[in-house]
Amino acid sequence: MKINKVDHICIAVKNLEEARQIWEPVLGKAKPDDEYVDEPEKIRVARYWVGEVGFELMESTTPDGDVAKFIEKRGEGVMLISFNVDHTRRSMEELKDKGYPFIGGARPFRDCEFAFVHPKKMNGVLLELIDYKWREFEKNSEP
Repeated sequence: MKINKVDHICIAVKNLEEARQIWEPVLGKAKPDDEYVDEPEKIRVARYWVGEVGFELMESTTPDGDVAKFIEKRGEGVMLISFNVDHTRRSMEELKDKGYPFIGGARPFRDCEFAFVHPKKMNGVLLELIDYKWREFEKNSEP
């Protein structure tokens, strides 16, 4: 499996607006580079580009969402690290063949797919594989 780069790092937060006020001055940003709500994943996201790596603040949209459960169990903080790969499903198959367990299967996001490797196998870290091309980065990096 080829990893192209660290795609993004996600911070689970209780209140996205409050977290933005904390992080934006540090990041040197007045607003997120990309904002979205992912209804199936029950999250509201503020994404910032730090170099070519995404830095995401994630808030649960429901009390039963995965972000809310994570915060209840571990508190706010780093929830996942994502690696950008050429093809999510092929990467999954390669890792499955080597004994890596996944949480569910490939999930849709914009025009790509992502998947989660179980944190029990990854030293307690939720690892995401995603094959998104991030044309948004290209737009935000133009002079």
